[in-house]
Amino acid sequence: MTGEDISWELWRSFLAVLDQGNLSRAARRTNLTQPTLGRHIDELERRLGLSLFTRSPRGLAPTDAAFELRPHAQAMASAADTLLRAASGSATEAKGVVRITAPEIVGVEILPPFLTDFREKHPGITIELAATNVTQNLLLREADIAVRLFQPSQAALVARKVGKARFGLYAHRDYLKRHGTPRTMEQLRDHTLVGFDKGAIAIQALREMPSPVSREAFAFRSDNVLAQQAMVRAGFGIGRGADVAIRSDPAIVPVLADVYGIEVDIWIVMHEDARNSRRMRLMFDHLVKSFNAFSGRRTRMPDRTERRR
Repeated sequence: MTGEDISWELWRSFLAVLDQGNLSRAARRTNLTQPTLGRHIDELERRLGLSLFTRSPRGLAPTDAAFELRPHAQAMASAADTLLRAASGSATEAKGVVRITAPEIVGVEILPPFLTDFREKHPGITIELAATNVTQNLLLREADIAVRLFQPSQAALVARKVGKARFGLYAHRDYLKRHGTPRTMEQLRDHTLVGFDKGAIAIQALREMPSPVSREAFAFRSDNVLAQQAMVRAGFGIGRGADVAIRSDPAIVPVLADVYGIEVDIWIVMHEDARNSRRMRLMFDHLVKSFNAFSGRRTRMPDRTERRR
């Protein structure tokens, strides 16, 4: 490795190419040209004295060195994003950027009206939402505030439980009218089922599913929860879903509710240092209040700071 400083621009291009697999897709993501990205990769390899990608007609295949550098480059990207958010407004102003992360189903089905109400009250605050089932690390400041469906265990997090979400089996009335309603779990074998495919979330979900449901039993498979919900709403079949996502749609009804159902806690979480920022605290308190009202829970719960050494 040379003693030259390596600019963030080169690392940014490295991450884009690593994530996208070729220069064409990486160019669209970064709004740079393919020749520019190619020069950035060549320059980074020269300065590091490492081969990061193997060139082929199919694209760029990452080397072992690229995979080893990836988490460090991602940490740089997270730090750069955090720096920009921190610089977007002072700690005492209701102004700047707040980045929220939430599971897909929560981000799409629950948060929009909450965030709309917040915007009306605090127009100086810009909201970023990462609706993803990948858990983003608040300690690394990948997000400022998180909505979790599990109790947080990381150190130095302020967390507040704001209700519960129930997962069960659901179907559209039209599907049940066409095919009948199963009365036992065994009768599910005769129905069209919507479920998970191959991702990590699928493994956990399948562990929670009652017998005889398995991956092979699903006539439609997707690791995208929103796609599953859409197929259930379309009347394709019976699928696993969250009551928070379907309670507003009278055409979607529970199936075998007395046999299968899982409840999980909903938590609003932020790093304890974020309490010093007015815009962060405003958003945190607003989400707590909104979820409490949504869950029919009016009692204000005390903060709990997780500290584990």
